[in-house]
Amino acid sequence: MNSPSSSSSSPSSPSKFLDLGSVFGQKEVKKILVLFLGLTASCLLLYKTAYPLPQELDVNNLTSSRPLLDHSSSSSPQRRPKSISFREVLENASTENRTVIVTTLNQAWAEPNSLFDLFLESFRIGQGTQKLLQHVVVVCLDPKAFDRCSQLHPNCYYLETSGTDFSGEKLFATPDYLKMMWRRIELLTQVLEMGFNFIFTDADIMWLRDPFPRLYPDGDFQMACDRFFGDPYDSDNWVNGGFTYVKSNHRSIEFYKFWYKSRLDYPELHDQDVFNKIKHEAIVSEIGIQMRFFDTVYFGGFCQTSRDINLVCTMHANCCIGLEKKLHDLNLVLDDWRKYLSLSEQVKNMTWSVPMKCL
Repeated sequence: MNSPSSSSSSPSSPSKFLDLGSVFGQKEVKKILVLFLGLTASCLLLYKTAYPLPQELDVNNLTSSRPLLDHSSSSSPQRRPKSISFREVLENASTENRTVIVTTLNQAWAEPNSLFDLFLESFRIGQGTQKLLQHVVVVCLDPKAFDRCSQLHPNCYYLETSGTDFSGEKLFATPDYLKMMWRRIELLTQVLEMGFNFIFTDADIMWLRDPFPRLYPDGDFQMACDRFFGDPYDSDNWVNGGFTYVKSNHRSIEFYKFWYKSRLDYPELHDQDVFNKIKHEAIVSEIGIQMRFFDTVYFGGFCQTSRDINLVCTMHANCCIGLEKKLHDLNLVLDDWRKYLSLSEQVKNMTWSVPMKCL
């Protein structure tokens, strides 16, 4: 047997030759691999520069600064979702002293060329009324009224009602009319409870001048009249609930709650007639609400038209039953107003063309 020392010392040993060859081969392979990897990394860097990979979406850093869909080109006013809260609509529309102008609308009055169009037009052509439109909240009693309102006005609220279809024309004193009127009183109670003062206006009232300067500074509850007998403190004026100004305080809230509750005592009467029943009751005196009633010179209507077009603020299609009659005569009101505005000087004793069909 050969010893290990004798076999490794021979310069011509085949195993020694193989060991040197393998060392040489490994060094060359390493050089080639290093060169290959370097070239590969350079190629990848150039590829990424030319064709960057999409970045991974970081869901934690999403913001609403840029919407996913750009609706900036959509027509205005922007349609509000039906789910927006009533308080939000009131906040958006309120003045600095938390006053809003509220009206109600159903499908029959919201149709094109119907009362809602005339209502909005009166604000546009009235004196000092254009700026008031931003404070108008339209409470819609059915989905179609809400859709039409949203096309024309920014502050629309859809009031969902159960058990009654309010979309059609509701003739005076019919059961659905009574339900609609009491739903209105309930809603206005909520407005007061949320701390908002309001002017409530029917949509068949034309706003020809800014009425705010004609509001009484010291009354909690102020109401228009079908007929005014000269004394703004006299609760025996023939009142009309189509135009009211109410300040939010504990007296007005308690009064509205009592008014709404009293419907149960007079189930066949609407809110205006019930008001006439309760206004002299002792509990109203105990509540301490201060009532004032508007002169028809400033807040006129078809029952008693304003005697002076130089002073009139609003004209109401009261004492008039039927949508077509209201439309006809309110168009005449706006025609008379446009003629008045076209005159270079104030005209004394200019007479109205109305009422005509509403006689």
